[in-house]
Amino acid sequence: MQDNDHSNVTVSGFVPLYDHSTDPYVNVSTSPVCVNWKVSETRDLQAPVASGTAYTSSDIDFTIKVEASGLSPYTQYYYQFNICNSANNTSPLGRTKTTPGPDDDVDHVGLSVYSCSNFPFGFFNAFGNSARKDSVDYVVHLGDYIYEYKNGDYGEGQTIGRVPQPDKEIYSLYDYRRRFANYREDFDLLLSHQQFPWIPVWDDHEVADNTYRDGSSELNNTEQSFVQDGGVSVDQRKMNSVRAYFEWMPIRQVEMDDNLRIWRSFSIGNLIDLLMLDTRQYDRSITDLYWNTDYVREISNDAGRSMMGSRQENWFYDQLSASAARGATWRLIGSQTVFSRQNESVAYGSQDPFDYDAWDGYLANRNRTLNHLYSNHINNNIMMAGDSHLNWVSDLVWLDPQNFGPNSNAGNLPPYDNNTGAGAIGVEFAGTAVSSPTPLGANVSIAYANNASRALVADNAELQWQEAYYRGYYELQISKAFLNASYFGMPTIVTRNPFEIPLANFSVVSGANALSRPIGGGTVENGALSQGSVVMTNITNDTSIAGGSWFISHDDMEVL
Repeated sequence: MQDNDHSNVTVSGFVPLYDHSTDPYVNVSTSPVCVNWKVSETRDLQAPVASGTAYTSSDIDFTIKVEASGLSPYTQYYYQFNICNSANNTSPLGRTKTTPGPDDDVDHVGLSVYSCSNFPFGFFNAFGNSARKDSVDYVVHLGDYIYEYKNGDYGEGQTIGRVPQPDKEIYSLYDYRRRFANYREDFDLLLSHQQFPWIPVWDDHEVADNTYRDGSSELNNTEQSFVQDGGVSVDQRKMNSVRAYFEWMPIRQVEMDDNLRIWRSFSIGNLIDLLMLDTRQYDRSITDLYWNTDYVREISNDAGRSMMGSRQENWFYDQLSASAARGATWRLIGSQTVFSRQNESVAYGSQDPFDYDAWDGYLANRNRTLNHLYSNHINNNIMMAGDSHLNWVSDLVWLDPQNFGPNSNAGNLPPYDNNTGAGAIGVEFAGTAVSSPTPLGANVSIAYANNASRALVADNAELQWQEAYYRGYYELQISKAFLNASYFGMPTIVTRNPFEIPLANFSVVSGANALSRPIGGGTVENGALSQGSVVMTNITNDTSIAGGSWFISHDDMEVL
């Protein structure tokens, strides 16, 4: 395999901050690569609706992006690249789909939602399963597309032929480029990119663990961390990673005057407004860095703390109001970390029972969000989250109505009733990891995981289902009348395979603002259900067979 480019010209000297331009570097290249591209509604590409020529070079790691114009809304297209003047040197055939116009009347949209793919911990089977089933329109990725560690620090890939490259903790632009290329060697990840348009956002590990505005869990903008952790500053490491991300990921410039901005919105007809937040890299206040947990707990309710900074917060609230005003049926919010309260005393103990790296560490920001939803009577809100490597399904609810302050117009809300969902303002669907291990341990037993899930459900009134064993993903099937969420678990990720176990299904009726009862239809495959039962069947679908083929699997999901 050809190596990635070692040039640092795009992140050196007086280049624009967080620059991800390409033309200036291609234009001065002495050996640019010429590529033709075409887009068609048919697989044979015989009647292109758009075509052109583009160039790339070593300085931009031979990556290339094209923004095709003149395409019709909500239409499936095929596309392909080929080296100029070469009929046979072509890329694989890709498929994509445009979004509907904002005012288009749309009856149904399907989304696959993913997060946390760790190369040495296992194969990315989850990515390929939606593609093999061809069950959705778009892929949403909530972050941790790559991890920054060397082999052995967080996953040992030598036993399954998945040692991350370069085999070191990554800091330089070359390091991040090489790591993205390494991840793209996974066939199921490639298949997903080939079959679906992606809507991605980063979390922390695209840069480093537990990043915030001014540092991370290891590189804390001090002389000591500079010396110990690679001889690179926080700011330069972030610039390196951002450059590689924009080169390798299917994402365009959001705002010409703000190169770091990745938060954005999509109006998918009159059915959905999808708001993708950046609660990690843009302007997050200090987070839990492991050594400062007590401090972050003490300041977790400070009004000045924010997951996203003032500019993005105000944009977020304005977008929620504008979405309701225009009459979009659903508001989907892509958040990296879990939004709902997570009393995890079962894992952390009673002194620091919450995950202060999630929204529990930013209570004022969360309350400002809930206050805006309740005060403005904004309904049909669906939070989507990743990060935790666990499955969570909760009613979206403000649990502390006594904390309504003078700036709230929420009125006297009825107390939340977890039997009916009354008092909620929406639902949160948080998904497990594609391959990163459960925080309970990579080789945890299913019985141990389910015991932990039962304790979590018992300790959190709004938490209706929790599952801690399986790696996987979930799909949302969305119509004007209701939204369905289907969770899938991978029976094993130690090998590449097309198998998945349906874990649970949930419904939200438009206007109900809570999960339909009985939760999950009263039965789920695994985990803990607040109202209902767990019936383990191991009924498994082979997604490689058209229409599916069902069997009973008996795989261990351990990391060897």
